[in-house]
Amino acid sequence: MNTKTTPLVTPSTIQRSCPLPRGTTPSIPAFQSHANMISIIHKNCPFHTIERAKRKKKSLLVQSVLKREGYVVEEEERKGTMSAITGQVIRCKAAVAWEAGKPLVMEEVEVAPPQKDEVRIKILFTSLCHTDVYFWEAKGQTPLFPRIFGHEAGGIVESVGEGVTELVPGDHVLPIFTGECKQCRHCKSKESNMCELLRINTDRGVMLSDGQTRFTINGKPVYHFLGTSTFSEYTVVHAGCVAKINPAAPLDKVCLLSCGFSTGFGATVNVAKPEKGSTVAIFGLGAVGLAAAEGARVAGASRIIGVDLNPNRFEIAKKFGVTEFINPKDHDKPVQQVIIEATDGGVDRSVECTGSISAMISAFECVHDGWGVCVLVGVPNKDDAFKTHPINFLNERTLKGTFYGNFKPRSDIPKVVEMYLKKEVELDKFITHEVDFADINKAFDYMLQGESLRCIIRMQS
Repeated sequence: MNTKTTPLVTPSTIQRSCPLPRGTTPSIPAFQSHANMISIIHKNCPFHTIERAKRKKKSLLVQSVLKREGYVVEEEERKGTMSAITGQVIRCKAAVAWEAGKPLVMEEVEVAPPQKDEVRIKILFTSLCHTDVYFWEAKGQTPLFPRIFGHEAGGIVESVGEGVTELVPGDHVLPIFTGECKQCRHCKSKESNMCELLRINTDRGVMLSDGQTRFTINGKPVYHFLGTSTFSEYTVVHAGCVAKINPAAPLDKVCLLSCGFSTGFGATVNVAKPEKGSTVAIFGLGAVGLAAAEGARVAGASRIIGVDLNPNRFEIAKKFGVTEFINPKDHDKPVQQVIIEATDGGVDRSVECTGSISAMISAFECVHDGWGVCVLVGVPNKDDAFKTHPINFLNERTLKGTFYGNFKPRSDIPKVVEMYLKKEVELDKFITHEVDFADINKAFDYMLQGESLRCIIRMQS
């Protein structure tokens, strides 16, 4: 009996019009890359030109192979990931910041093809992080406009540049604001994630390879942000800043791993490393602080004390494992003293997520002598400094800092995605709002009004 199957190409659909050989009823999953697609076709309809297509990995040749084998490639879907636009300039929508603090403007931008060691990505979902707002407001930094912000996102590789071997069109990926070249001393170290080549650079608005932007409007440059610029339907990113992930993971959830969640969660599980049954204090109950609390919950902490000046955050923090709450405004003594008295000498671990100098001092001085560890996550102002008595160190309290939760983007983030798929970590509860791309300025309003933890921006309605 002849049977028909309808394999899928992500994000496009290809329908097979010819029947398979008698008696074959294979289960063909969604194609996630050119290589996967070719291997599946080869298994079911072998012929000599497939090997040629596999070697060349060209979108048009792949389409030709599919057509020759009885597949129908619709015109609309040639505009997707496996398309004739590979190697050409793409015109698409982007939310452009023309000046500090002013609403983003939806513009048609030109996105150049990826150059050496670069990847062009079709962004499907992105999220607004406080860092975007901070640099959009241009408070305390050198302004750089026009610019396309955005750095928490998930998408699909559209095309790759010369020298890119670990990514192919169709791969599901997370672009990340810091990278992993896998060659420098930091990347080869088990203790560091601060790649010498690709570590975060907030001032650079161009690509590393040639010092040029990949975005233009009417031929004039539009600057990048953190090497990601995900407030655009298409973006170009250095391949070392792209984490390839399991295609089964929902991009509208795991896009949060690109920044905030991983920063807080990793600060707890990778740096503070609380033992099961320990006590942990979290200073600052914003999105990063709640991710740090989630890390303490996953680690099995028996008491998780949330410290924040905003009492409205206390109720929602319970969903993230926080068991007790302290508002420094409610006490007439330093909050570190309040915590020491409530925990028989201090907490085992503390994680500071505000960037406030006073909070940093309190977080360090509230940990127990002998074994207490404090981890600083929040970014202070440029000229900030704090002091504490040296006896705090001599009494064997430890102070540490962390960057991106000590996660290596390409090596470690795919593992956190797997944790999510296994329900070992929870991401959905961080999402408080969702908007269409056309309404991206609403996401800014929600954050500025203190109403959202994370707002997911759908690039396609």
